[in-house]
Amino acid sequence: MDMLQAMRAFVRVVDAGSFTAAAAQSATSTAQVSRQVAELESQLQARLLHRTTRRLALTEAGERFLEQSRQILAQLEQARLEASGAHLTPRGRLRVHSTTGLGIQMLATLASRYSEQYPEVNLELMLSQRQPDLLGESLDVVITLSRELPDSELIAQNLGSVFNLVCAAPSYLRQHGTPTTPQELQQHRCLRLVDPVFADAWEFNDGDAVHLIHPGDTFKVNVAEAMASAAEAGMGICLLPDYVAAPALQRGTLVRLLPGFRLQCKHIYALYPSRRFLDAKTKTWLEFLKLELPKAFDSYHQIIQNPNYWA
Repeated sequence: MDMLQAMRAFVRVVDAGSFTAAAAQSATSTAQVSRQVAELESQLQARLLHRTTRRLALTEAGERFLEQSRQILAQLEQARLEASGAHLTPRGRLRVHSTTGLGIQMLATLASRYSEQYPEVNLELMLSQRQPDLLGESLDVVITLSRELPDSELIAQNLGSVFNLVCAAPSYLRQHGTPTTPQELQQHRCLRLVDPVFADAWEFNDGDAVHLIHPGDTFKVNVAEAMASAAEAGMGICLLPDYVAAPALQRGTLVRLLPGFRLQCKHIYALYPSRRFLDAKTKTWLEFLKLELPKAFDSYHQIIQNPNYWA
């Protein structure tokens, strides 16, 4: 039995949650992965996993062995990287996942500039509204927006903050009037972004008090860019992330409402598995984002703070 291969199979099964998923990731059969784990248990004379038809669970011995296995495999990978120079020279495939809007508005352009600096890195940028399984999907970095991150073993690097703005099309305001307080929004057609980060209520803060507004269900969508398009068409009033709202404000197709009120913000995080064993491509990508994202946001902030774009 190849002990290292069996350890890798065991760790992969735990991370993937099943023998079938682990086999798919390693391009082998479920039977072969199951046999490797069984031989490992036989060699150790200890049961590592409780198996049922629906789920897997680590035994107490399995939990201890998993921790040691991760350390051993990480040290081996570090030795391999040092031998190949991957920790010094950015090269190879870099798999990055991001939320759709942030990826379209900002990361696609930044990815192009990163690739110019590091041409030996093959950057794969995947966009969706879901929160991916970083380890299970073999991702190097996940860029996500969140108010607070749940506890996890992943490393999180804060890359900045995003604020929502209240926006509407001039055509809508000409027909329905311009609200001057959050309470007046209750009499307007409000468009809602389906967002797991924020509650359904819109929370406004003027420095003295917090105002909670509960808009109706006239229109809901889960992508901010689609929300912006609906608002530009005069469909109603909406909340938009500042980086999505800024281009429309500059075009004049939307105007900003209630600039004296502050809304809740989200933080932009880069999530990755380990600070200790970062290869060069991941490290340079994180350093690049930390340097360039604030510059990109500065240009948007200048737009949204310009009174010429306010109603």
